[in-house]
Amino acid sequence: MNKSLYPYTKPSPTQIEFPLMVKAVMIDLDGTLLNTAGDLANVTNIMLRELGRAELPLATIQSYIGKGIQNLVKKSLENSLDGEPDTGLFSRAMTIYEHEYEKNLCINTHPYPGVVDGLAAMKEASFQLACITNKSEVFTLPLLRATSLLDYFDIVLSGDSLPKKKPDPMPLQHACKLFGILPHEMLLIGDSLNDTVAARAAGCYVFCVSYGYNEGRDILELDCDAIIPSIYDAVQLIKRSL
Repeated sequence: MNKSLYPYTKPSPTQIEFPLMVKAVMIDLDGTLLNTAGDLANVTNIMLRELGRAELPLATIQSYIGKGIQNLVKKSLENSLDGEPDTGLFSRAMTIYEHEYEKNLCINTHPYPGVVDGLAAMKEASFQLACITNKSEVFTLPLLRATSLLDYFDIVLSGDSLPKKKPDPMPLQHACKLFGILPHEMLLIGDSLNDTVAARAAGCYVFCVSYGYNEGRDILELDCDAIIPSIYDAVQLIKRSL
C-alpha cells in the first residue's frame, strides 16, 4: 500500500467537513495501538505444537487476528477463516493458548509509530480517550501497562467488560454514556471491519489506520471517513468541540 496517499478522506454520500468537531476519541488495541502480531503468532504456534499440529506462517496467523482470541484459535486450528473445530479440541486449545499468552504477552509487542505522540497530542488538546478492544481484560490491562499507554486513557473497555463486543455498538454506546456525550461527538479509530461496523451502528465517526490486520483484507474496502498512516495524523483531522 502506498502510504504517501494517506491521510485522505473517503467519499461519502453526505459531505463531511474537516476538522471533525468531536469530544472523545476511542481507539482499538490490536493492529491500531499495538503491533501484537508477533507475540500472538508465537503463542499460536506453541499451541499448535502442543496439539501435534503443523505451525503456521506469521502472515497466515496475522490474517486471523481481529475478532478476539477465541476466533484466532478457531481459525488457526482449522487453518481457515470459516472453520469450526471440535468442541473438545477447542477447549484444550484455549487452555493452552491463554496459559502461554499470559507468559508471552509482551515479548515483541510494541506501539506503532505515531501512537505515543498522537495520544499525547490528543490529551494536550483535551480530548477524552478510551481504548475499546475485543481482547479480554486479563490481557488488555497488562499490555497497556507494559507499553506505558494505560495512563493516556480515561476508559478501557475489553471484550469481556460488557455483554456484547465489537462489531456490536454496545461498547461505543457505553463509552458515550460514561463520557456524557452523544455518538456524533465521538470518533473511533480502528483497523478492521469490526470497528467500522460498530462505529456506523453507534452513529459515530470512524477513521482507519493504513496498517493493521483487518483479517488480511484491503483497508480501502471499509466504510470509514478517513484513512490515516498513524494515530498522530488523526490529530490534524479533528478539533475539540465545546
